[in-house]
Amino acid sequence: MDDKFWFLKNCDLFERLSPEQTQRLEAASHAKSFARGSLVYMPADAGESVFLLTSGRVKLYHITGEGKQAVLALIDPGELFGELTIFDGGEREEFAEAMEKSTIIRIPRAEMTRLMEEHAGVAVGVTRLMGLRRRRIERRLKSLLFRSNRERLVHLLMELAEKYGQRTTGGVTIGIKLSHQELASIIGSTRETVTVVLGELQAEGSLIIKRRQIILTDMEGMARSIEQQPPSIPVPEPVIPPIRRPAGMET
Repeated sequence: MDDKFWFLKNCDLFERLSPEQTQRLEAASHAKSFARGSLVYMPADAGESVFLLTSGRVKLYHITGEGKQAVLALIDPGELFGELTIFDGGEREEFAEAMEKSTIIRIPRAEMTRLMEEHAGVAVGVTRLMGLRRRRIERRLKSLLFRSNRERLVHLLMELAEKYGQRTTGGVTIGIKLSHQELASIIGSTRETVTVVLGELQAEGSLIIKRRQIILTDMEGMARSIEQQPPSIPVPEPVIPPIRRPAGMET
C-alpha cells in the first residue's frame, strides 16, 4: 500500500477488508493536506465524498442567523466525517474547517457505499459512528435548552474530559487546547461569559488553566453540580524503570 494511505489499513473501520477491497479503496481515495483555518467543505457543496482524518483536527459547525459559529462536533484522527452523503448524496449542510494543519483522505461516495454493501463490519461501523455523533449533538442541544451558561460549560468540560481526559497528579488534564471563543461556540454562549465562568471555577478550586490547558482538580464535584456521573478516566499504569545491574556483575 502507498505510504500516503497506510492509515486506511490501520483504521478500525477498514482493518478487516480483504486485500482486494483495500487495494480498490486506496486506488479510489485521495489524500490532501489543509492548513489551519482552511475549509474542507461548506454548505451547498456537492456531497460526493466522505472524509477520513489522519492527522490534525477538524471542526464541524453552522453559522447562526446572528453570524456566530455553532460547533457541532470536533473530529480527531481516525474519525470519518461528512458521512451523511453516503445515504442521500445531497448538498452539505455544515462547514468543515481544519483547526490545525491536517491531512485528510477523501473517499468517493460510490466506493464507500459499495464497501458497506460488501462488508457488514463497515456498514455497522458507519451506523455506530452516526448514532454516537447524533447522541452527542442531542445531549448538547438539551444542555443548551435547559441549562445556564455555567451548567453548559461544566457539561462541556465533562464531555471533553470523557473524550480527551488524562489523569495526572494534579487532576484530570483535558488533552485538547480550545480558546475561550471556541468553547463559547460549542455551548452557544459568548467569549466574555466563558472567561467569567472559567474564572469563577478556577477561584472555587474546581480547575486550573495554564496556557489554554484546562486541568480539572475537582471533576467529581463539577459533575455533581450538574447532577451527572463523572466520566470514567483510567488511571495510567506506573512506569517501572529497568533494573540496572551493578558494574561487573555477570549476566
